[in-house]
Amino acid sequence: MAYLDRLYVHKDFQRMGIATIICYELENKIKRKTDVYSYLYNKLFFIKRGYKVIKQWSSREKRYSIRKLYYGKRGEMMDLHGGNIYKLKRAGKGELLDYSSNINPLGVPEVLRNMIIQNIDVLEKYPDIDYVELRDNLGRYNGVDSDNIVVGNGATEVLFSYIKALKPQKAMIVAPTFAEYTRALASIHCDIQYYILDKNTNFELDIDEFLNVVDGYELVILCNPNNPTGKFIPLEKIKQLNDSLKKKNIRLFIDEAFIEFVENWKDKSAINLRDENIFVMRALTKFFAIPGLRLGYGIGFDKEIMRKIYDIKEPWSVNSFAELAGKNIIWDKEYIELSEKWIKEEKKYFYEKLSTIEEIIAYKTEVNFILLELKNIKSSRLREKMIEKGIVIRDASNFVGLGENFVRLAIKDRQNNDKVFSTLIEEVKR
Repeated sequence: MAYLDRLYVHKDFQRMGIATIICYELENKIKRKTDVYSYLYNKLFFIKRGYKVIKQWSSREKRYSIRKLYYGKRGEMMDLHGGNIYKLKRAGKGELLDYSSNINPLGVPEVLRNMIIQNIDVLEKYPDIDYVELRDNLGRYNGVDSDNIVVGNGATEVLFSYIKALKPQKAMIVAPTFAEYTRALASIHCDIQYYILDKNTNFELDIDEFLNVVDGYELVILCNPNNPTGKFIPLEKIKQLNDSLKKKNIRLFIDEAFIEFVENWKDKSAINLRDENIFVMRALTKFFAIPGLRLGYGIGFDKEIMRKIYDIKEPWSVNSFAELAGKNIIWDKEYIELSEKWIKEEKKYFYEKLSTIEEIIAYKTEVNFILLELKNIKSSRLREKMIEKGIVIRDASNFVGLGENFVRLAIKDRQNNDKVFSTLIEEVKR
């Protein structure tokens, strides 16, 4: 092995706010600084988006380590998510069609609109600090006891609370995936490793191969359906994975924020296993189109972990309107049926149309977004060109494990999907 300590980074990286990379155990083929720079540009996709990297190379290319997230100028967080239309508006971009965030195009349920107007007086009182009615409704919605439910100010609060309660020393994240898992683990100084899914196998998780590399970890984090790939792992494979992880004393955290977009999802959720080793995170944000209300919840069967989460959680983190929403929109049968009909038809339609464009590769999806690989243009450049046409797409190059030629598109109504399709063809064919 070659060794380099305190390798100072190329000026392009310095402009991104990264001062130094400390490298250990470099592969034999890397013998000069110029080789390292080339390796960084071509292999470490996420470094360009604000990460400081430590102990970056290991015996397996699929495992990467990171330690710390950086913030951008003036305290602004790096663009780790879609939906940052406010930043674009501050830059003078005007009104934009947002295809970077994955929200149900049917919008806020009419039932909730009316309830907020009729119950405006709830703002005069604190919410129930124990959220008994909310947890009871969510429990019945999922077929579990209310004691198995913890609610939060968005799913992110639930994630951070679980991580702080478990306090793993070493965790494996299946990537590419949602960036907040990394931030949550970094907040407790956990050793973070990534298992990178292979595009050549359509980002499908090989359970047997994965189980060969997880010994010694305390936690595995899995997004199912996965963001940004749109892939969904069947329940029987989740059971196989969890049964093996339990034997190794490894916990399994599953993010099911997008599961309601999966056909017949209630029969496919990991909560059907009722296993103490599994913690499931959910969000009402996506399917019910209420990201501004911030309401998520977790489902767990380990009483000790649930107790620790409640000990850690801040009081009254779910506001009165979010509480009202959670108790009612999940029973809006008409809205749910219309949404299920829309996503079943539109994801098939949009995928088939996108697959006709020779300049891209569309990865089949189970949910309300679709991952595209670009053949002739970088994702950052395509995003700029689409913004010029009034459309925001998700530059997916900052997902760990994806390169600079991946973008993610939301799936919305037919009219807007056709508009995005036509604009996309124009820009990728130029």
